[in-house]
Amino acid sequence: MAESKRDYYEVLGVGRDADDAAIKKAYRVLAKKYHPDMNPGDAEAEKKFKEASEAYAVLSDPDKRRQYDQFGHAAFEGGAGGAGGFGGFDFNGADFSDIFGDIFGDLFGGGRRSGRAGNGPMRGANIRKSIRITFEEAVFGCEKELDLILKDPCESCHGTGAKPGTTPETCPKCGGKGQVVYTSQSFFGTVQNVQTCPNCGGSGKVIKERCPSCSGTGYTSSRKKIKVTIPAGIDNGQSVRIRDKGEPGANGGPRGDLLVEVNVSRHPIFQRQDVHIFSTVPISFAQAALGGDVRIPTVDGDVLYTVKPGTKTDTKVRLKGKGVPSLRNSQVRGDHYVTLVIQTPEKLSQEAKEALRRFDELTGNTLHQNEAVSEKNEKKPKKKGFMDKVKEAFEE
Repeated sequence: MAESKRDYYEVLGVGRDADDAAIKKAYRVLAKKYHPDMNPGDAEAEKKFKEASEAYAVLSDPDKRRQYDQFGHAAFEGGAGGAGGFGGFDFNGADFSDIFGDIFGDLFGGGRRSGRAGNGPMRGANIRKSIRITFEEAVFGCEKELDLILKDPCESCHGTGAKPGTTPETCPKCGGKGQVVYTSQSFFGTVQNVQTCPNCGGSGKVIKERCPSCSGTGYTSSRKKIKVTIPAGIDNGQSVRIRDKGEPGANGGPRGDLLVEVNVSRHPIFQRQDVHIFSTVPISFAQAALGGDVRIPTVDGDVLYTVKPGTKTDTKVRLKGKGVPSLRNSQVRGDHYVTLVIQTPEKLSQEAKEALRRFDELTGNTLHQNEAVSEKNEKKPKKKGFMDKVKEAFEE
């Protein structure tokens, strides 16, 4: 009964100002979720599917939607029922074809959404390979050579796959279209689905006598050497694309591309972040205190950097333009950031120890004072305990 029905907008989960696209999208989701073929034997799902379908049939039709907005469910009470609808509701005029084409395409494979002939030109697949280079090669670029097995059109049949002197014939199953039409029954009648022809694989042609050189594939494989130019500044995980070096296309389509992924080896000294390079350089205590020239390794070779007197450990130094070139503009380079770390000697000769003590005295530090206190404590007699006093009494 009409009074027991839910509001159609509520059923689809849209507002009263929803446009046609929003209504169609909402129904598509519900129809796919509750379609009986998706939920065999589920009475509740079937009920919800019918409810959503009825709501869509009204709200997708401008005239019916206008009547519903004005009079509600009463606009259709006692109307023309029985014309293939549910619960006496008339579904005439509602367009479910594209929606159910999508649903049945998901259920049974293929799809009515392909739109183009299955035997049209198709681009070949891309080939993916990886290559390893050094840190310096990534910074400055390099040229590498790949050894690949690539397909080419068969010279005997010129890519047709048919024995020389013969030609491929039109596929009898699809009539040369490369696609076949399957029909499925739904609550709304017959739904058509277009799929790639299984007999010819979408080419629209079948081969009676196969070419002996390529076994009917239309292609032969051969080993080839491909030169790959690695641009300066490439980073780990990035790829270089080489046009038209992938798999051959089908039905006259272009070749795919060769995608070469670059793996950059770790460097024992340098680390990279974007276009910048980072490293750590040890300096002696004397260099840090007195200053002087320090040799710093970079990707361009060693450079001399003048350390200021009184430099503290973990001081950061920037070498401008000594980083990685930008991929967009190789003339623009990042910077090299160096952390200066004061290195403390682990082993000292007696002469070096004396020199350090003398240095400590001259600079007013307390190292020698602490050592003197320690030596004094060692020479100071220990305080006698109770048992020591008893022992002395008996000895007297």
